[in-house]
Amino acid sequence: MPGALSGPSAARSDELLLASRLLAPGLHQNEIAVPTIHCGSCVARIERLLARLPGVERARVNLSTKRVTVAWRGATPPPLVATLKDAGFETHLHDTDNGVEDGTLRELVRALAVTGFASGNIMMLSVGVWSGADAGTRDLFHWLSAALALPALVYSGRVFFRSAWQAVRRGRTNMDVPISIGVLLAFGMSLYETIRHGPHAYFDAAISLLFFLLVGRTLDHMMRERARTAVKGLARFAARGASVLRPDGTQHYLPVDELRPGMTIALAAGDRVPVDARVVAGQSELDVSLVSGESLPLAVGPGALLRAGTLNLMAPLTIEATAAADGSFLAEMMRMMEAAEGGRTAYRRIADRAAGLYAPVIHVTAFATFAGWMVATGDVHFAITTAIAVLIITCPCALGLAVPMVQVVAARRLFDRGIMVKEGGALERLAEVDHVVFDKTGTLTLGSPKLIGGNAIEPGLLAVAAAMASRSRHPYSLAIAAEGKSRNLPGVVLDDLREQAGAGLEGRTGSSVWRLGRPDWALAAGDPSPGVVLSEDGRACCRFTFEDALRPGAQMAVATLKARGTPVEILSGDHEDNVGMIAASLGVSWHAGVSPAGKVAHLAALASKGTRVLMVGDGLNDTPALAAAHVSMATAAAADIGRNAADIVFLRDDLAAVPEAIEIARAARSLVHQNLVLAVVYNLLAVPIAIAGFVTPLMAAIAMSGSSIVVIGNAMRLPRSRRETAR
Repeated sequence: MPGALSGPSAARSDELLLASRLLAPGLHQNEIAVPTIHCGSCVARIERLLARLPGVERARVNLSTKRVTVAWRGATPPPLVATLKDAGFETHLHDTDNGVEDGTLRELVRALAVTGFASGNIMMLSVGVWSGADAGTRDLFHWLSAALALPALVYSGRVFFRSAWQAVRRGRTNMDVPISIGVLLAFGMSLYETIRHGPHAYFDAAISLLFFLLVGRTLDHMMRERARTAVKGLARFAARGASVLRPDGTQHYLPVDELRPGMTIALAAGDRVPVDARVVAGQSELDVSLVSGESLPLAVGPGALLRAGTLNLMAPLTIEATAAADGSFLAEMMRMMEAAEGGRTAYRRIADRAAGLYAPVIHVTAFATFAGWMVATGDVHFAITTAIAVLIITCPCALGLAVPMVQVVAARRLFDRGIMVKEGGALERLAEVDHVVFDKTGTLTLGSPKLIGGNAIEPGLLAVAAAMASRSRHPYSLAIAAEGKSRNLPGVVLDDLREQAGAGLEGRTGSSVWRLGRPDWALAAGDPSPGVVLSEDGRACCRFTFEDALRPGAQMAVATLKARGTPVEILSGDHEDNVGMIAASLGVSWHAGVSPAGKVAHLAALASKGTRVLMVGDGLNDTPALAAAHVSMATAAAADIGRNAADIVFLRDDLAAVPEAIEIARAARSLVHQNLVLAVVYNLLAVPIAIAGFVTPLMAAIAMSGSSIVVIGNAMRLPRSRRETAR
């Protein structure tokens, strides 16, 4: 019982709680490194075991990163680590991914080298036997081959034996169980023949079999690492710590994990921004290519918002942290990349279920093959050899790799274009899109409108509006706040200041109620005219007019989508005059003055007709529509809640990211179909041939490794450049 925890269990429970990340009230999330995960069976078993624990809401395994992400509720963590260890999986509570991955690759390469040396020398000895050596020489060569094969089997075979033994001793099976049985049977049969002075021994086949199995596993590991270098590359942009300024003016260095919002940090030239922050003092230029893909430096000064991972180029800055390390932009990007790799699409669930059925089905098939050939021929040697070939050739590595490898590569290709996918299912849905809906302000336009005629507004009223606008990230609010700052207006304190999505801001000074927003909301009499109005107790005080420009790539993005036969429309809360002008320049249909609820209703009406809609937005008022759409995209500059609601976030200003993402998603879907067909066809052809006795264990190992390599190579065919994507 949770209340009865004591000793080491209680300590581990406390450690889990400290290492957890709070997602929502009462909902925690832990990431646990499990380096011994290596196949679809492991994934299915871990997710099934953890999902059964009280309080666990979801458990997802990322096979590429070998980590498990668990979301749970309650004051006391469930026994996650203990459950995994009881199931035979080595665990690390904290992120040890880099060391684990490097150690795994080194072990595989060393094992491969040992089997390569042993199989080469055994093959040379076998040539002498095949050439017609006399009985004495043949026996000597067989014993020499056994002496070479045994240490290679013990050292290199442990890659498979260790995993198989952990599974068997806990009453389960995985892909390594039949592989281990096949290798050990081949060696044992050869040793038996040698002891009996038999004419045939298959040490060369047994060790070469192990060699080719290791080739396949090493290539699998290397390709996964190559495909997910984007996440590791992002980690290199993370600062290790920062110099925090104390109230007495002294500096104290803190690790990045100990930085908290509100801390004042001294950022030297050449340092990376450790966490999301705001410039307090100083002027400099930053390399923001990580965020926007723009190679030109960005000038920043007091009030500028900085993203974690960007590089300070020119001069020292004093900044104030606005987020902790795990809540910063860089951490969010890394989580999105890893979530994209580990997500469960419909295709992946099918492949995982098929791989999960593999072990029991193939054990029965191999035993039936052995029994059938024993009845037909009475030849134990041939029956065992054929059963071994069946065990090896049907290993569903290709099927297990068919979907996740494409998913990982696609996430990397999108990242190269400044597009972050939150989970693999979003890619699948994006490929199905047949209708695109854009918000206007901040999406089709730059979202940084300029205030027109600000000098004509009475300073006292502008000061009130600027004080209210400073609490919002809406583009119009930012423009009003910037105008107030440029005129050095005195600060105004408002009580009970809050923002209403899609309408505006409301606050109080004394008994007066101030509203800044849409005229039909801010004014007591209502007013359908465009623009933004400041009202006091429902009476208009002043109006604000803005001008905005199309976002770069908007014309090309819309033209590309229309050329592909994808309908495009604008769904905006702005006034019809503003929306109509933008729609006319793009040649698309439009709806203006739409509330957040109206956007959701419009998307629901499209969905009821079978339309699969991509919603592209950025603001607080777009959040319900982003969540309701078949799939959604948001800009990196979107409000936090908007980014959280969207399935995909693009970091560039260029709207060409939208058709590019759709094109890559469709190319990935095509490759997934191809990989699934390749994996199924391979097994349909290979199994009957192996059962018929036409395949040796060595040939089976080569075929099995070859099928995995073909699937991996096919996944790597995803377009690498924008030019290739456009073809």
